Amino acid sequence: MAHYALLHDQAIPSQDVTMEMNGMMMKASLVSHILFLSIFTFTSLLLLPQIQCADKDKPLAPSLYTEEIYKELEGLTITLTRNIKEDLGFCIKDVNKDWEEAFDFKGKLDFVDACVKQKGDFRDRMCTTAEIRYYFQSFFLQQGTSASYVKPNINCNLTSWGSGCEPGWSCSAAERIDLKNDIKDIPSRIDDCQPCCEGFFCPQGLTCMITCPLGSYCPLAKLNPITGVCDPYSYQIPAGETNHTCGSADIWSGVVNNSNIFCSPGSYCPSPTSKVSCDKGYYCRMGSTHQNPCFSLSSCNPNTATQNMHAYGALIIVAMSTLLIFIYNCSDQVLATRERRKAKSREAAAKHVRETVQAREKWKQARDLAKKGSEGLQKQLSRTFSRKKSVKQGPLFPSTPPDPPSKYKEPSNLTKIMNSIEDDEHEGFDFQIGDKNIKKQMPKGKKLNTHSQILRYAYGQIEKEKAQQEQNKNLTFSGLISMAGEGEEVNTRPPIEVAFNNLTLTLKGKNKHILRCVSGKIMPGRVSAVMGPSGAGKTTFLSALAGKARGCTMSGSILVNGKNESIHSYKKITGFVPQDDIVHGNLTVEENLRFSARCRLPADMSKPDKVLIVERVIESLGLQPVRDSLVGTIEKRGISGGQRKRVNVGLEMVMEPSLLILDEPTTGLDSASSSLLLKALRREALEGVNICMVLHQPSYTLFRMFDDIVFLAKGGLTAYHGPVKKVEEYFSGIGIPVPDRVNPPDHFIDILEGLEKPTSGLTIETLPVRWMLHNGYPVPPDMLHLADKIATPSPSTTNATLTSKGTEETSDQSFFIEFWEDLKNNIRIQGDHVEAIFSRTKDLSNRKTPNVAQQYRYFVGRVSKQLLREAQLQAIDYLLLLVAGAILGTLTKVNDETFGSLGYTYTVISVSLLCKIAALRSFTTDKLQYWRESAAGISSLAHFLAKDTIDLFSTIIKPVVYLSMFYFLSNPRSTFGSNYIVLVCLVYCVTGMAYALAIFFQPSPAQLWSVLLPVVMTLIAKQNRDTIFMKILVQLCYPKWALEAFIIANAERYTGVWLITRCSSLMNSGYDLNEWLICLLVLILNGIIARIVAFICLIFSEYGGPVILLVDPFIDFADIVNGRGLPGGPQAACTAIN
Repeated sequence: MAHYALLHDQAIPSQDVTMEMNGMMMKASLVSHILFLSIFTFTSLLLLPQIQCADKDKPLAPSLYTEEIYKELEGLTITLTRNIKEDLGFCIKDVNKDWEEAFDFKGKLDFVDACVKQKGDFRDRMCTTAEIRYYFQSFFLQQGTSASYVKPNINCNLTSWGSGCEPGWSCSAAERIDLKNDIKDIPSRIDDCQPCCEGFFCPQGLTCMITCPLGSYCPLAKLNPITGVCDPYSYQIPAGETNHTCGSADIWSGVVNNSNIFCSPGSYCPSPTSKVSCDKGYYCRMGSTHQNPCFSLSSCNPNTATQNMHAYGALIIVAMSTLLIFIYNCSDQVLATRERRKAKSREAAAKHVRETVQAREKWKQARDLAKKGSEGLQKQLSRTFSRKKSVKQGPLFPSTPPDPPSKYKEPSNLTKIMNSIEDDEHEGFDFQIGDKNIKKQMPKGKKLNTHSQILRYAYGQIEKEKAQQEQNKNLTFSGLISMAGEGEEVNTRPPIEVAFNNLTLTLKGKNKHILRCVSGKIMPGRVSAVMGPSGAGKTTFLSALAGKARGCTMSGSILVNGKNESIHSYKKITGFVPQDDIVHGNLTVEENLRFSARCRLPADMSKPDKVLIVERVIESLGLQPVRDSLVGTIEKRGISGGQRKRVNVGLEMVMEPSLLILDEPTTGLDSASSSLLLKALRREALEGVNICMVLHQPSYTLFRMFDDIVFLAKGGLTAYHGPVKKVEEYFSGIGIPVPDRVNPPDHFIDILEGLEKPTSGLTIETLPVRWMLHNGYPVPPDMLHLADKIATPSPSTTNATLTSKGTEETSDQSFFIEFWEDLKNNIRIQGDHVEAIFSRTKDLSNRKTPNVAQQYRYFVGRVSKQLLREAQLQAIDYLLLLVAGAILGTLTKVNDETFGSLGYTYTVISVSLLCKIAALRSFTTDKLQYWRESAAGISSLAHFLAKDTIDLFSTIIKPVVYLSMFYFLSNPRSTFGSNYIVLVCLVYCVTGMAYALAIFFQPSPAQLWSVLLPVVMTLIAKQNRDTIFMKILVQLCYPKWALEAFIIANAERYTGVWLITRCSSLMNSGYDLNEWLICLLVLILNGIIARIVAFICLIFSEYGGPVILLVDPFIDFADIVNGRGLPGGPQAACTAIN
């Protein structure tokens, strides 16, 4: 800059002094501006009005002199202020405020008066602008060392070194100096050398005086005869000069280099020449100009530098510990109390409905009996008097019997209920209530608003359905349709028929079939079962029907309602129950079902109808006794395994699907629970639902409850597909009868598994071919030899493994070629995942589910409940932050030399680490649940935003918990509010990063990364930025911005004598006081970007997550889970996303 060049050319004389380091020149220029403005401001506005002229006997009138100086220096002061803002804006925000705090000596000019009286030529001893610039340039060229001398100049050099060149001494100028001008050269000062006045400092190598700032203590030094040092400074008088005495201070620099002029801790200095000890109840930091009162509960002894705030720490520890203990032990009570109140309301509604039903039944029975008695008596009397034909005689008896004479009795409760039913035509239970009729019978303007009314409606409808089921125990789907035609209200759903022809799935790159030549269809209103030995491709078959097969090539066709459409077009009315019980363990049974119903049922469906559906599923699955019980997790036991399995099925039933696919729903259930589950599914089938499930070892009773059965042999080939009633007939026809006292499905599975050999000489590999020939399906060319065996059976045929001759190829490929093939196969699989993410299908389900905003509201309610039930973990997180704040606040007291950099560095690391580890739980604990919900069409955006919204509570509270200990124990100069704001932004930033780590990695690697990132990035942020690469790398590290915000907030509180320390420290660190808001915005921006990355990872994990079901035709699923027996490797398996 031209300004720096001007300083360089004009401020340095023509001696051998060169300035080759541009960085040091800039520092010298910047700091010289500080002193330059301070001296001129101080001199022109405050000192000069008090100063006498050089002639002691002829004082100048102070008022006239002040006006003259103001006029002459007004333009120069404005110019310098502008230069300060341009060059020192990084460490000075408000120029006027900072200069007032450093050089406002109003009412404190005693040291000036004393110096004027002592030295009549006071004006000629003050340093000019050239000398001030030269001093600070020399100081910074020495790289901030503690050396107190300057480079040689016109007055002090190798040939001329007067007594005024010694530290603490000054001389008078040979010519009159005009301070109002910006002098370019150093004037000659060699006359009348004397010690500096107190309140000023005279650097070694310069022969002039500079004013000490506020917060400093610059008394006249006293010679220590023992050490020969001028106390309290560190310079010595020249040897051999007996008339040379100690002067005043010799240097003003940063506190790191020299702190001699700083007012000592425990004292305060109202002016540069006075120092007062702090009184009791007050504390005085280093460089204080006044004493600060201590807080009420803190203790401050005399001459103390900081207040003892341990009492606040103890109170906060007790308060926070009490609160955390309360949260830890009573967090569940809020929800438990609320659930108990709901249970009472629900029980009251159910009781009311039961009493109403009983009253209605008894009243109908009494009325029927009365009618029968009346009609019988009337017929008997008619026969008796039929011969009498009197015209005058009318009817002798009324249609109803007369009331018997009896004494009046108080009616019972049952009588009151019956009377109330008869009196009120709208209230009470109507046996003809239906989903639509109840709204027709209700008075206009009256709606089911209260929870009690909704429950009464739901339970009343359930009781009606129970009565209908009793009347129609053996009702078939055709009978249901005929009943609907006669006027009965029947709830039917959109039909979905799935037909598949020659369906074949082949592993990509392996030429291995896992499902082959499967043809048939599953129809609405029927319950189909898929059975077969382990590794027969049962789950793969269901996954293919549900459109969830990935990583394999599919041939053949799947038709939905006779059209070549994707099953994903009907995703909103298709339910898929995975084999594992993927439910939320920290929610109750009812909460799990209710959330699924809210998000997946039509948005325009009324709340009473949704409640009815949930209550109906709870009732049909036998979950009424455990509806308010937590499902349970690994750490906390909940309901039984069988009940959990039924909840797993209920999550799909509550959305009223048209197609329901279940993967081994009866696994782990006893016969009674399995029968209860299947009865509930059959009731769904009566409403037109197409149900297909995988089944293992059913009892004969359970087996007969199915409509259709599919038997798959090894290799994914069909051995039978048809009605259950004809399966025994078919197998008997081909020579496989069922022995006596043997369960037919078990016998057929043993045959297909190879455990039992057919007595008629059949082989298991010919069974699929027989089925193809039986139905006229084409036989694959590589299986024609099996057809020939059927035509010419040979008794020597043995049970070979069912693998087609062309399907397995022995490979003698090299390791590199095999590795390359596997790599290409993985790329293809990932390509399928990406294609599945971006593929869009037309919605043909004719169902409009709640939008993102509505689902977001449901998610917020669910996540809030989960957070309350996990409040114990939250309490532990807060306790760890509390302990960390106490330890770091005690060990890392704020150092004035570094503005507390060490303590803030540890704060960034500890808070980042603890908050990241805690935030990992937001997305690691329910990944499986998310994949299931997103596959069902529930909004991923609502899921993510709700999680983030609830975590904002921790983002706001955790900084308070940490600072409640750290701030009061470390006692920085910055305010609590500024530290809190920085910590909030920091926690927001690291929480977003934790989201991305939790979603992208498995739990263990995510925790490792959460520990490493804060430490490594903080170390990088503290490195020197010597190269462009390091500058960019440091800018990318979030701890750099957090540290800068902390230090800026603290450094801004250091004023007066700390001004050079502040500017030097900020300059060395590369920080800027004006960038505090920028630092906060960068932290928030990093948090937003991290959340965007996390959401993208969440979307990709929906189809390519690490938890993928691997299916191979010859490998049992248990072996896959245990990591055994994948001959082609996991990458070779067809993946089916649950």
